[in-house]
Formats: sequence, C-alpha cells, structure tokens
Amino acid sequence: MPAQTGEIPVAANVLGTIGTSNLWCVQLLPQIWTNWRTKKTDGLPAIMMYIWALCGVPFGVYAIVQKFNMPIQVQPQCFMALCLVSWSQILLYTHKWPVWKACAAGLSMACIFAGVEAALILTLTPIYNRGNEAPILVIGIVAAVLLAVGLLPPYREIWKRHGRVIGFNWIFLSMDWGGAFFSLMALVAQNTFDVTGGVLYIICCFLEAGIFASHIVWRIRTRKIRKAAAAEGKTFDDVLAEHEARGDHFKWADRKWRWGRKGRATGDEEVACSREVREVEEEAGYAPGVEESGYATEDKDVAGSEPDSPVAVGFPPGMAVERTIDGKVRGEVDG
Repeated sequence: MPAQTGEIPVAANVLGTIGTSNLWCVQLLPQIWTNWRTKKTDGLPAIMMYIWALCGVPFGVYAIVQKFNMPIQVQPQCFMALCLVSWSQILLYTHKWPVWKACAAGLSMACIFAGVEAALILTLTPIYNRGNEAPILVIGIVAAVLLAVGLLPPYREIWKRHGRVIGFNWIFLSMDWGGAFFSLMALVAQNTFDVTGGVLYIICCFLEAGIFASHIVWRIRTRKIRKAAAAEGKTFDDVLAEHEARGDHFKWADRKWRWGRKGRATGDEEVACSREVREVEEEAGYAPGVEESGYATEDKDVAGSEPDSPVAVGFPPGMAVERTIDGKVRGEVDG
C-alpha cells in the first residue's frame, strides 16, 4: 500500500472534491440545523456521533501519512468537527445537559482528538517513509471498524420502532451516502487503489442504504394505518399515542429493550413491584407480609368449610391470629 507518488490524476481530485468539499465536509449541516430547529434528537444515537467523531482520528492519520489527494486529507477533520457538534446537541436536547456543559464536552473532545491525531501523524510518518507499512495498515483497519460500528446504533433504534427511522435528516443521509460513493470513486481514479480506504467507503454506503431501505419497507407496511389516520386529520404518532393512553396492544408500538427472559420481570421491575406491595399494605394498616388477621373461632361451619382455618390447624378459640402472604398462619395469646 504505497503512498501516492507523482502527479495525482485530475479525475481523482475532481471526484474527491465532490465527495468531500461538496458533500462530506458539510453533510451534517442539515442534521445540525434540524436538531436546532426542532430541539429534538430522538432516534439519533449519541454513541453514533461520538464514534464517528472518534473515527476521524485514525481516518485523518491514514490519509495524511499516505499523502492522499488534499480533499481526502481535509475530509476527516471536517467530519470530526461536525460530528462533535451534533453529539453536543444530543447531550443538550435528549440528555438535558446544560448548554455550557454540552459545549464544554464537545470542545474538550475536539482538543483531545486533534492532539492524538497530530501525535500519531508525527510518529507514524517517518516509520511509513522507511517502508514499514504495518502501523498505518492497523490505523486504516481501526478507522474502518469504527465507521462500521458507528452505523450500528441506528439499527437498534430501527428495531425498536419496527423499521421506522426518526430523528435523521434525509438530506444528511443522502449527502453522506453520496460523499462515501464519490470518495470511493476518487480512490478508484488514483494511480493505485487503496483497499482499506475503499472498504471504509463501501461499508458506509452499504449500511446507510440499509437505513433507507428499512424506512421504505416500514412505510409500505403501515400505509393503511397512516392513510386511515390522515383521513381523520391525525398522524401515525397520534394513533400510537392513543393506543398507549388506552393501554391497548398495538402491533407498531415501540419495542422495549429488556435484559431478562421473555415473559419474566427483570430485577428492577421485581424490586419496584415489591415496593409497591409494601406501600399498599402500609396504607391499608397491615403489618409487612401479613395478608389477613383476626381471631380463631369455634364456628363449625367455618371450620368445616375451611380446612386451613386457625382452629382446624390447631389454634385454640379466641387466640389472635394472622395469615401471612405465603399462606402460613401464626398466632399469639391476646393478653
């Protein structure tokens, strides 16, 4: 995987410019504008933007050390900066961080990432120039893995909503896909094709195409529901909210992410349920764990009809008794 030597073909520069300066350098601006205008980032995972910003570090090192055409060297820096802006917005709108805290987090990460990238470039350039390609190959693989991993969190959101995609600006996704495609074509037009860099762009194109396809399929499957809702002047979200308010089962309701086995309450749910039971018992005047209380009786009808009545199990008449939730009966002499 040698560095680019000699004059870079005009086609490579043109395609690289389209993919980076015209698309990938600004592709997140529509998303950032949508986040700011709606003040909502639901469906846009913070971890996605953070991993993408982190991806800019090895990607930038990989492009600069190997002396790719200038647009591709600039691309990771712009990509990283815009990802951090979007990440800060998610912290602000979804996680409700204060403005100063979200901005400080974004600027801090930018400084850290820039410092790490500069240090890696200064360290790896002499090694690469001496003919040792292994370190830069590892950097390229790390960049490709991070890019792919960053596109996985949206698929969890897609699964949660039965294939529906929310929170994403479609212009952003279209520009991002186009940037990856033209950048891939720029590598094809170079004197030597870089396999690792090509894999990077192919992964991006494939996973983003999957997001488009998922939402298209969802729209086809829900077309009748959305058409009926539109006839009543409602949206799909209005229908979803109505079902939730009534507690009805709705096929298209958001799935819940649970760590327990299906059909069983998780540990947190069991604790909450136990706490609610204790609160109800205390309000009703019961002792903790006591289901009912009273006195043993000699009523033969009661004793005969209830084989587990206090007298039937051996308590003398008149003794104060109480039955616990687990079915046990205990008593003490009423002094």
